[in-house]
Amino acid sequence: MFGLGLPELLVILLIIMVIFGAGKLPEIGAGLGQGIRNFKKAMREAKEIDVTPSAEEKSEKQES
Repeated sequence: MFGLGLPELLVILLIIMVIFGAGKLPEIGAGLGQGIRNFKKAMREAKEIDVTPSAEEKSEKQES
């Protein structure tokens, strides 16, 4: 895992706990999980973009 062993991960976790406090860790974890979930969802969605002009744009072009 990127060359990080258990001691390094524990040190990182300890630093995060000191900075954010134990109460904020669940919120940070939930936000991180939601961000990853949204990223995966966006990657699965269709890659096509609808470039069909709307009815308003069509009428504006016809008036010009």
